[in-house]
Amino acid sequence: MEKGSETEKWKFQGNKGLNSSAVSVRGVYNMLMDTINNNQNNKTVIPLCRVDPTDNPLFRTTSVAHQAVAEAVQSYNFNCYPPTVGLPAAKRAIAKYLSSDLPYQLSPEDIFLTVGGTQAIDIILPVLARPGANILLPRPGYPQYDSRAASCLLEVRYFDLLPQRRWEVDLDSIEALTDENTVAMVLINPSNPCGNVFTHQHLKKVAETAKKLGICIIADEVYAHVAFGSNPFVPIGVFSSIVPVITIGSLSKRWLVPGWRTGWIATCDPHKIFQITGIVKNIISYLEITADPLSFMQAAIPQILEKTKPEFHLKNMNIMKEAADIFYDVCKEIPCLTCPHKPEGAMSAMVEINFAHVKGIIDDVDFCDKLAKEESVILLPGVTVGLKNWLRISLAVDPSDLEEGLSRLKAFSLRHETR
Repeated sequence: MEKGSETEKWKFQGNKGLNSSAVSVRGVYNMLMDTINNNQNNKTVIPLCRVDPTDNPLFRTTSVAHQAVAEAVQSYNFNCYPPTVGLPAAKRAIAKYLSSDLPYQLSPEDIFLTVGGTQAIDIILPVLARPGANILLPRPGYPQYDSRAASCLLEVRYFDLLPQRRWEVDLDSIEALTDENTVAMVLINPSNPCGNVFTHQHLKKVAETAKKLGICIIADEVYAHVAFGSNPFVPIGVFSSIVPVITIGSLSKRWLVPGWRTGWIATCDPHKIFQITGIVKNIISYLEITADPLSFMQAAIPQILEKTKPEFHLKNMNIMKEAADIFYDVCKEIPCLTCPHKPEGAMSAMVEINFAHVKGIIDDVDFCDKLAKEESVILLPGVTVGLKNWLRISLAVDPSDLEEGLSRLKAFSLRHETR
């Protein structure tokens, strides 16, 4: 039987809208790894693509975290299904932890446990979606928002982050993009992929703009307190008396445990606007039909948040600052690459490709493909995070690997330099 006729007899087919590998970090990583494997240049692979702190042997989570998880498992008290919104003790601990940075106290009822920050995104966007609604996403940004918005038929509109102004939000573009169907804007701080940390003054302007437009803010603060430059981390929940804020957080980055998949949603909303508009009710409804975070991981949260010593975080910030210094100094030696500002937070940075200084390369994807083939170094093409002809480079790697990877990147760039 011919293939066409065999296909035509069935009424089902794969959902093409779910084929996100072309824009996902994992999809691009796997594609570039295949390029290296097929090329077999015998060089050790250096992945500067994924932002996974566990790739750096200097990054190890605190013993407090291991002990907390072990005690929860060994207690036999957390082999059960957890409550829909999370274990009460975990909710109390997270509310206390987040409130230490806010001018008011969050309640445990403001906290909802999730399977990492990714599930938090997967919950919030459908909760806000309605027929004809649109959402504002940063460019560059985190591609999970694009993928999830597409799956729940939420129209995406992009506002720019301005590299010449330390990746500040282009507030004028936000006003131009918004209409009566705009429901929210996403702000990632500290920024993945840009590596900047927004100032207190700029965050206030963002909050005032959102209030003027009648939209809420989704604050992606998965990298909260991963700040090692001149700007301290300020949660935009500080301004939730101006505009209601939905905060997404997790243990993944600050505690160096992305595989533990432990995150949360926090409604920073002293005026209870999310309750009045039904958002809180819809979050709970969504949680009732989705997977729960592991019970023993939830049980470990209070001890992890309350007993981790400041020295643990300070050590990690010093490591990240050293990586940022190494990266920025080498970048200045590569004519075809420009980093607008030294990274000050999160675990990655964006660099622009200057095609006047390279030959035989047509765009950022081609740059990454040829780099993988020739040097076995994997970078993320900027188009994956919404900024064509830029590159995202992870700093969360072993310093020796970072130096070697940048050395190969420099050699590659000089080899392809326009003469």
